[in-house]
Amino acid sequence: MATYRLSNQPNGSRIVTVRAPHLRSVCVGIWVSVGSRYESSEESGASHFIEHLVFKGTRKRSAKQITQTIEGLGGYLNAYTSEEHTCYYAKTAARHCTTAMDVLGDMILNSTFDPAEIQKERQVIEEEIAMYEDQPNQQVLEDLNAVIWPRHPLGQSIAGTRKSLRAMNRDSILAFRDRHYHAANFVVAIAGPMPHAEAKQIAIPFCERLPVGVLEKFDPAPERKATSVGIGIRRKRTEQSSMALGFLTPSRHDSSRNTLRVLNTILGENMSSRLFQSVREEHGMAYSIGSSIGFFDDLGLLSISAGLDPSNLVRTLEIIRDEIQKLKSLAPGIAETRRARDYLIGQIDLTLESSTQLMLFAGEQTLTKGKATPPEKLQDEIARVRPREVRDLARQVFCSEKAALAIIGPVKKSPELIDTVAKLVD
Repeated sequence: MATYRLSNQPNGSRIVTVRAPHLRSVCVGIWVSVGSRYESSEESGASHFIEHLVFKGTRKRSAKQITQTIEGLGGYLNAYTSEEHTCYYAKTAARHCTTAMDVLGDMILNSTFDPAEIQKERQVIEEEIAMYEDQPNQQVLEDLNAVIWPRHPLGQSIAGTRKSLRAMNRDSILAFRDRHYHAANFVVAIAGPMPHAEAKQIAIPFCERLPVGVLEKFDPAPERKATSVGIGIRRKRTEQSSMALGFLTPSRHDSSRNTLRVLNTILGENMSSRLFQSVREEHGMAYSIGSSIGFFDDLGLLSISAGLDPSNLVRTLEIIRDEIQKLKSLAPGIAETRRARDYLIGQIDLTLESSTQLMLFAGEQTLTKGKATPPEKLQDEIARVRPREVRDLARQVFCSEKAALAIIGPVKKSPELIDTVAKLVD
């Protein structure tokens, strides 16, 4: 069984370790409490831009030397940016933990942000944006955010826009970094076979070099005051239409969060779910159909997405409406609820078999909740969810003032579509 330990440093940074003696690898992660929802429209994409740029060279390593140092040991480097945080991580054999920490620390503390590299990486990110624009099943999720959170950072793309990227220069990028890359916003997470004391000593030199700064809070998401489901359509010549239907939910801190996970599993998380069985298996309306949850600090979003023939859009929405109404009117059976709980409990076990996933689990929990909850406690909370709690939460979540729909494809806002959307959550 893995052991989780947390050490708070004098400057406000934190070190969390996961000791798993059976592992031969280690994963080191550096987490920063900044993401796209901390950005103004002019800064849109800044967090993601910085994530790219720290790989482009430091005062003692070129971009090539950064990757060669880790890959030359059989390891790998990666990073990602979300709405509320940025994570940089490296995985190596356990004996190379100090090297992994040194490379990541060098990237964060000593990146040069060379103007020539900034210009090249700007072009790379513009290509990344173009790539997602060519993937309607991905783009429609961003469109959904824009519909449900208009004129708010949560409605902006994590990658930014071409306009915002082209407006950024070295000074503005460094100013954004300096506002957010300070000790109180950092967590170092290390998962592997070494004891907490040993892993902590590897991380302390990095933590001690972090500057002290002022915590900057993001703008809270505004309450939706709509009385009907919001609709956004991006007309595009595609063979399929991609749709995403979203509902605002409680946050990651809410006591109903695990009930929401069970609700989502019953609705559309996997091939056994009601949506998959109904939309695909019974009616043959779509190849891909499913639901997922995104949790934030102050709210969450349950998204139902599908790729389908444009002629099947209205009928698919009707089937989704019927499944939503069933969840609102009648609690799921004991056996169905048990299967959903067991699926989630089993997924936690399967996910946390690697040092990378252990690090991601501990790092995100520490950054967002202040401590890493042992997975056994999370599993126990899921096991206690009851059918009537699922029904009661469905009644709370599935209502028009919390809903929005985004569509990409050769679709018009026809009277039939508008009428169907209006009846989605009656």
